[in-house]
Amino acid sequence: MRVTRCHVDLPLQVGADLALPERAANHLVRVLRLREGDACVLFNGDGHDYPARLAAIGKREARVEVLAREPVANESPLRIVLLQGIARGEKMDLILQKATELGVAAVVPVSGDRTEVRLDAERAGKRLAHWRSVLESACEQSGRARVPALGAPATLDAAARAIDGEGLRLVLDPQGEHRLESLHSPAGGNVWIAIGPEGGWSPRDRTILQAAGFNGLRLGPRVLRTETAGLAAIAALQARFGDL
Repeated sequence: MRVTRCHVDLPLQVGADLALPERAANHLVRVLRLREGDACVLFNGDGHDYPARLAAIGKREARVEVLAREPVANESPLRIVLLQGIARGEKMDLILQKATELGVAAVVPVSGDRTEVRLDAERAGKRLAHWRSVLESACEQSGRARVPALGAPATLDAAARAIDGEGLRLVLDPQGEHRLESLHSPAGGNVWIAIGPEGGWSPRDRTILQAAGFNGLRLGPRVLRTETAGLAAIAALQARFGDL
């Protein structure tokens, strides 16, 4: 029988009796209709699962008892950071969800010259909260106990300049100079992948990426949509150097 996993933004320890956050309580009690005594698994992103049971359900809260602490060893040997051109609505959600399932370590939403989605401070805050929820839900489903880091939306120039360390820096390009089989194992397992928005990278964007050490990677002769490109690249790199 599959036990429900639920992310909570709380410190967890064996023996603790704690009130679930509203989102987790609603999901377990009102959506899944768990009852007192039913089992669940909590995680908070520290790399462990915490088997628990629903100890009490009231009108305004649900309490759980944490029963154990179990390490989860399913993180990829690659540390893949996805610089993703911000996409519209459900496309961005799909990218974040599937990238999490495929083992991405971090996502940085970036804006290029042709990005159609422009976020002011208020909208950016709401989008970040929503995107974090998507990442957490994807971890619940996929069994991951570490939630991918999510950077604040940034310009492509700022995101590229913030990269530090050795590893592969790749931008998908049907005419790119590298094919998957020609790549060497990345230093420290570090990989940065830059994926353009719906309109693609502009010439100026490509100049920025080139100056930051990004190299073109060919994944076949076809042009991939933004919601396909990053996922295809992550899967291919996981198969070549990771754990697929």
